[in-house]
Amino acid sequence: MSDTVSKIDKTVTNKAAPKNNAQSVSGIGGFVAGGIAACGAVTFTNPIELIKTRMQLQGELSKASKDAHKLYKNPAQAFVLIWKKEGLRGLQQGLVCGYYYQLGLNGCRIGLYEPSRAMFTKIITPGAYFEGNPVPQNLFINVLAGAVSGIAGAVIASPFFLVKTRMQSFSKAVAVEHVGQQTYYKSTSDGLLRIFRAEGIRGLYRGMDAAIIRTGAGSSAQLPVYNMTKTFLLKNDIVKDNSFGLHFLSSSMAGLGVAIVMNPWDVILTRMYNQKGNLYSGPLDCFKKTIKTEGPAALYKGFWAQLFRIGPHSILTLMFMEHTMKAMVKFESKVRLWA
Repeated sequence: MSDTVSKIDKTVTNKAAPKNNAQSVSGIGGFVAGGIAACGAVTFTNPIELIKTRMQLQGELSKASKDAHKLYKNPAQAFVLIWKKEGLRGLQQGLVCGYYYQLGLNGCRIGLYEPSRAMFTKIITPGAYFEGNPVPQNLFINVLAGAVSGIAGAVIASPFFLVKTRMQSFSKAVAVEHVGQQTYYKSTSDGLLRIFRAEGIRGLYRGMDAAIIRTGAGSSAQLPVYNMTKTFLLKNDIVKDNSFGLHFLSSSMAGLGVAIVMNPWDVILTRMYNQKGNLYSGPLDCFKKTIKTEGPAALYKGFWAQLFRIGPHSILTLMFMEHTMKAMVKFESKVRLWA
């Protein structure tokens, strides 16, 4: 009898908690909504992504990098310099490729997050979940779902990140003013085709192991921190539900968490993808060489640019996501009615 009452209480509690939009939309709908939201965000954050990429490549494997002249001293100075030398087009280099990358990465990372949470909840804590009700929050499961959905996105989007990194590191300014190995591609398709012709499918997925580590680390922090902050703010009546303040504060905390966790692996990823030959045999080799030559602090090269990028990017993506998910829920409801 007590077991029956307990089950009824759980069911009532779950029914009382409204589903969020991400839980109400289908897997495909979540993929599309997440991808569109991320594309909207990257339109504004691509310039700082480009700056971050160049700052991470600056002084690569150079022991004298601390004392040598730095082309890019900080994000603001780098922005002004690139604007003067290469203009707006230079700052937005790799934007179209960035759209493809965001569709693949965040389509999976956001679209697969809730289905992954539901699946892991059924497997790990089957007694806590009732079909048709909201999936309960669990920190371990949230982190696991974030990592898995992020890794899936990294695998799908890896070739686009490879091309984007090389496009953004390339400078059209005076030959002496560049960082890292320079590779010029006319467009995304030109980059993909040239890499495929030279190295085959394996070349397109060069550095994917680094992408998996980097994206898995970032994704394991982003959505869990976002949801935990959102739950805390609502539970303590700090802000109103569905308000700008709620989305802004939750997204800001998510961005900070991602920047701290992901930056070291982002440095490794950038260098792995930008190399032309076999400077690094893998992410661990890159990790060891970077620390040995430049010191541990090198793993946080471009951190402020990373924070200025991931902060606004997380805020914009997650705020746009609230609206794209709502729109997708309405769209799918109409489709079901028509069917």
